[in-house]
Amino acid sequence: MPKRYEGMAYWEMVSRQMSIVSKSQQEKLKNSKITVIGCGGIGGAAIEMLARMGVGNLQIVDKDSFDVSNINRQLMSSFYSVGKSKTKVTQNTIQSINPFINVESFEGELNESNVEKIIAGSDLVIDALDNLVSRIILSRSTLKLEIQFLHGAIHGTMGQITVFNNETPSYEELFKLPSMNQELRPEVIEEVLKLSQDIPPVLGPVPNIVGCLQASEAFKIITGKGKSILAPKVLNFDLMRGEPFSVIEL
Repeated sequence: MPKRYEGMAYWEMVSRQMSIVSKSQQEKLKNSKITVIGCGGIGGAAIEMLARMGVGNLQIVDKDSFDVSNINRQLMSSFYSVGKSKTKVTQNTIQSINPFINVESFEGELNESNVEKIIAGSDLVIDALDNLVSRIILSRSTLKLEIQFLHGAIHGTMGQITVFNNETPSYEELFKLPSMNQELRPEVIEEVLKLSQDIPPVLGPVPNIVGCLQASEAFKIITGKGKSILAPKVLNFDLMRGEPFSVIEL
């Protein structure tokens, strides 16, 4: 696309939301950098919606490749992508959706030695992880670097989201994890792992709902439009209920 048309095309792409936000608020989104840790079910949905809403800079992180069991829920997966890197497939997909977006990808496992380098400079970090130890590492680093931490998790037909910052309870404090106020020594990690030993069941729409809710929370946080769901408040849902959504305070 010729460069003289790129600016026009960007604003046409986001035109349907421009009656909700001002141009200056949309420019905040366009100039923001959001890091999404995980490109699976939750992350794929969050990443795609952020790209479609006009986020200017995305950093995506995942160590895995797609497999056939991902297809029931992970939007970036297909039989064509089986065996391929989640970050590479996701990067190619969202750049085809939004060619104006700048995407950085990190293919590897998040750990205590690399987490701060990965998330430094982010305006917001989205948790699309599938294990508690990585969440603990990530939540501690966002707290240290004063970056807002947008949590999402699923199990079966249920999902939850909430936002942590330096003025809220921490992730470990809110969910009363055995690692709270302790170094992540092997024995502490072992206690954490006991909380989630099994591979959780999941209904296909559930992680996508969580990812879309995270994208809408990110939209509010970056633009300043609306009110965020801050811990200790948690948005919960169970799709098997007649009234599936509720906001509770832990």
